[in-house]
Amino acid sequence: MELQVKVLRKQQEAQDIASFELARAGGGPLPAFSAGSHIDVHVPGGLVRQYSLCNDVGESHRYRIAVLRDAKTRGGSAGMHDAVKEGDLLTISEPRNHFPLVHAKRTVLLAGGIGVTPLLCMAQRLATTGADFTLHYCARSRERTAFHDEIQASPFAAKVQFHFDDGAPSQVLNLPAALGTHDPDTHLYVCGPAGFITHVTQVAQGMGWTPQQIHVEFFTAEAQDTSADKAFDVKIASSGEVVRVAADQTVVQALGAHGVEVLTSCEQGVCGTCITRVLEGECDHRDLYFTDEEKARHDQFTPCCSRAKSAVLVLDL
Repeated sequence: MELQVKVLRKQQEAQDIASFELARAGGGPLPAFSAGSHIDVHVPGGLVRQYSLCNDVGESHRYRIAVLRDAKTRGGSAGMHDAVKEGDLLTISEPRNHFPLVHAKRTVLLAGGIGVTPLLCMAQRLATTGADFTLHYCARSRERTAFHDEIQASPFAAKVQFHFDDGAPSQVLNLPAALGTHDPDTHLYVCGPAGFITHVTQVAQGMGWTPQQIHVEFFTAEAQDTSADKAFDVKIASSGEVVRVAADQTVVQALGAHGVEVLTSCEQGVCGTCITRVLEGECDHRDLYFTDEEKARHDQFTPCCSRAKSAVLVLDL
């Protein structure tokens, strides 16, 4: 379900980061959400992008998102920063949550840059419930740290540690120390650049953390090596039509050229918008959405970036 919202406030939170406070255009409460939720935002120019909600889950009068202006933007972040202003109306989706907070004896939150947005919401929720948690917030510099003063003034400020790349050696993140003594009742949540997430999860796994205890959310995917990509076919189950996917094409692009449209958003295998059922064949999964167990079933994939290991994929289209 889509909602019309009004931009009540646009504020510069840090260098290249702006926050947007959204309220229902016609007034009244917005749909409830849980910590870790995101919304789809229809950005001026026809793009749709996903942004995490970073306000308290107890608030029904507003949603707040924060957007980093990406130097490699494909139009989404630039559109939000340059084209959206206070008073504008935007179309958004109802909140969805692929990064839910689960009950645990202890919770460790690790944020890299703009990855703080869903973790800030989690910290607010954990503080409200009196849970045992810590938040480690890593950023390139103080000037690039969104919500710094807000966090410092919050009731959970003592549970937060900031780590700046340009700061003193004494405040550099000591990851093993941040993770602490491993036990099965502790859960880890990581959000930020792909390289940051990979590093944190590898260290955690090396310390004995299980996949069930480690929860991650990617905003962007790392660049893929496509030099060895080969052409393959996809077959549309409903019509029997076979479409050739060239080595330098995505499945979405190949289908689109034959008049078969697949709804996409992030185009990086992060958001899950384009998920398509696979009836036959073996997928070459390149997404950051599915778990390893889900990928092993080869019954669905993200055609915006994933490919085929088999000669043909039969798609439920």
